[in-house]
Amino acid sequence: MTVRVRFAPSPTGMFHVGGARSALQNWIFAKQHGGVFVLRVEDTDAARNRPEWIDGILTALDWIGIRRGSYEGPYFQSANAGEHRAAAERLHQGGRAYYCDCARADVQARTGSEHRGYDGFCRDRGLQACAGRALRFRTPDTGSTTVVDLVRGEPTFDNQLIEDFVIARGDGSPVFLLANVVDDISQGITHVIRAEEHLPNTPKQQLLWDALGVKPPIWAHVPVVVNEKRQKLSKRRDKVALEAYRDEGYLSAAMCNYLMLLGWAPSNDREIVPWSVIEQEFRLDAVNPSPAFFDEKKLRAFNGEYIRALPIEDFIAACQPWLTGTPPTPGAPSGTGVTVPPWRPVDYDPATFAAVAPLAQTRIAVLSEIVANVDFLFLDMPAIDGAAWTKAMKKGSTELLEATIAAFDALPEWSADALKAALEQVGTARGLKLGKAQAPVRVAVTGRSVGLPLFESLEVLGADRTLRRLRAARTEITG
Repeated sequence: MTVRVRFAPSPTGMFHVGGARSALQNWIFAKQHGGVFVLRVEDTDAARNRPEWIDGILTALDWIGIRRGSYEGPYFQSANAGEHRAAAERLHQGGRAYYCDCARADVQARTGSEHRGYDGFCRDRGLQACAGRALRFRTPDTGSTTVVDLVRGEPTFDNQLIEDFVIARGDGSPVFLLANVVDDISQGITHVIRAEEHLPNTPKQQLLWDALGVKPPIWAHVPVVVNEKRQKLSKRRDKVALEAYRDEGYLSAAMCNYLMLLGWAPSNDREIVPWSVIEQEFRLDAVNPSPAFFDEKKLRAFNGEYIRALPIEDFIAACQPWLTGTPPTPGAPSGTGVTVPPWRPVDYDPATFAAVAPLAQTRIAVLSEIVANVDFLFLDMPAIDGAAWTKAMKKGSTELLEATIAAFDALPEWSADALKAALEQVGTARGLKLGKAQAPVRVAVTGRSVGLPLFESLEVLGADRTLRRLRAARTEITG
């Protein structure tokens, strides 16, 4: 048997990080078993679908390493509508489904509760197809349905507790439950790996597989992804769009590594491991069924580790979208599809950035932070942080800046070591340690109170530009 798995997103919004995890798990499982990964776009919600969301799905999959051309599809669920309707008719003709004209209020009136399921009122009325009549599946009156699940064992559901659920609406259009099963059957899906939230629907879908005369797939319901309050990640409340992390400057490799840890762990208590190790070690039966906490702070730390591990030439290439507004080249470490940021340098110089890149690489956790660290090198004058200016330019700052200008201007060699020694002398003469002495200098030259090592930055900036900025700051203070 050839393993065939599917990833079936809906094009109704940004690409959810939970969906990205499911895609990766399906992808690895297919590769481990020499199988096929099928992409099926479930686009039957015409009111919410948008073409750009479909392109977003394809681009997001590209970014996490599931490249176009390496999988089967994309198929579109809407193209299979004829088979959905035919399956509904077969179930009706075979006595496994019946038409129902009950309104929700009627059911509630009979059962005395809005929380109880359908009461089977139309089971034996013999109604025929008609506008406004839904088609309901006739669930077995006895027995149970056991789901073979690689993550959760073999959960069993009492058939008497499963209501006669709708499989086609009053206008004849099949609902998700039926369409999903028919598509899986027609595409030969052998394993369904998806989020835990779908588990309550699984016995219904398995009954449909049985009724259609096809052996159900093997299931694997991976844990739901939750926030720090242990609430399911919500598009309305949480930062869940994969594109948002990509555009902020998270590396694809870091994101993929972290997503795979949501409910699973590599051997020997490791967390940051090469993708080749994840592909080799991942097992569905080793996935923890408990909810998985999506910790953005931990993801950020992961990304910082991945950035620091890049060869310097790869780090330089990865930063280019934020420094130049140029999309990254295919195969660059930052992946594909990064949205061009709005910042533009006045005079970006690749050689200048290369000189400070090793310093910046150790100080940023996401690639977009590169701008705040190096923009002062490519602007005519630095963009001043008002709060940093107020804090740094205290009493005595004018005299300190004047002395620093004189000391720097007299240096026979413009180097980091010489600059540091000169400012140490200026500070010592005023009873200041180097940290205090360099605060107004840093803000005057870079515009910020934190950033790259100061003296190495001044060496790259050069004497003329450094002294011009120090003099401008002194003038600003004195008015």
